[in-house]
Amino acid sequence: MRIRAGSLTCVWTIALGLLASACSSGRESAAGSAGGGIVRIDGSSTVFPISEAVAEEFQKASPGARVTVRISGTGGGFQKFCRAESDISNASRPIKPTEIDACGKAGIAFSEVPVAYDGLVIVVNPKNTWVDHLTVAELKKIWQPDAQGKIMRWSQVRAGWPDRELHLFGAGVDSGTYDYFTEAINGKEGASRGDFTSSEDDNVLVQGVATDELALGFFGIAYYEQNAARLKAVPVDDGKDDNGKGPIGPTIQSVKDGTYQPLSRPLFIYIAHKSADRPEVKGYMDYYLTKGAALVQEVGYVPLTDEGYRLAKAHLDKRVPGTVFGGGGSQVGVTIEQLLARERSK
Repeated sequence: MRIRAGSLTCVWTIALGLLASACSSGRESAAGSAGGGIVRIDGSSTVFPISEAVAEEFQKASPGARVTVRISGTGGGFQKFCRAESDISNASRPIKPTEIDACGKAGIAFSEVPVAYDGLVIVVNPKNTWVDHLTVAELKKIWQPDAQGKIMRWSQVRAGWPDRELHLFGAGVDSGTYDYFTEAINGKEGASRGDFTSSEDDNVLVQGVATDELALGFFGIAYYEQNAARLKAVPVDDGKDDNGKGPIGPTIQSVKDGTYQPLSRPLFIYIAHKSADRPEVKGYMDYYLTKGAALVQEVGYVPLTDEGYRLAKAHLDKRVPGTVFGGGGSQVGVTIEQLLARERSK
């Protein structure tokens, strides 16, 4: 994963000839020069590296524009988006019915644009010598709501594992990663034990697992790739031989070919139609969908096919509204080909 200067918490920018500090409670990327409009992006920490990379390259090509990219989590990002506080919302799951209603009441029409594929990686500390893989059933045993206060030691997960404490790290409740993971593993979005260290910022989770021998956590594949020397990825066995027999490791190829299940998922951005009519937003989106594939791969995710990006651009140009996911939030097991089939049907 490419490390960019915009990932710093406090970013100094030149705007309208004044020196200003752009600091936020979350991480923000902001750059550009005077004379252009501002493209405001917020939402998912998972999608942040892609939108940030596109912002940096777009601003080099369009020095009059300024792009800010913030992290509020997918849910927090949609709240701001539906209050017209952002132009583009990064999302690691499809929009929910309640969020669609909130945008509708505020008069905000939008288009859904898939931009990449991700795999949620189960990670442990490199000093963990006993975990070689996990089954979906074991992950559910660890993370289901009934596990709270009960499944507290590694020996309770699998016989023969050491009788040592189990320390859990996971996405915060405003995160689309939390929504998707709980749907994929526990069978219901938002259903999870609550006694774990949580954050909407994946770097916090990386640090937690990397410094704790007894830790287990999960986050997007790009954050694992950036920190692979400090973490140990755990293959997952979903018990379904038709999409790959036995434990499957999280790799770019296994995400791309659909064998890493049930933890592979599409990533999205949502664009407000009124914002898309502004030249700086249109320019940013044109750059994203014509030149973004290489940046998606560079930061550690799986790009769509050329057809996928052409379809996305055509739908945005036509202002095709809503979502191809029926407003149902997280949907597990959607492969790249299945996503393209939905996009073709728009």
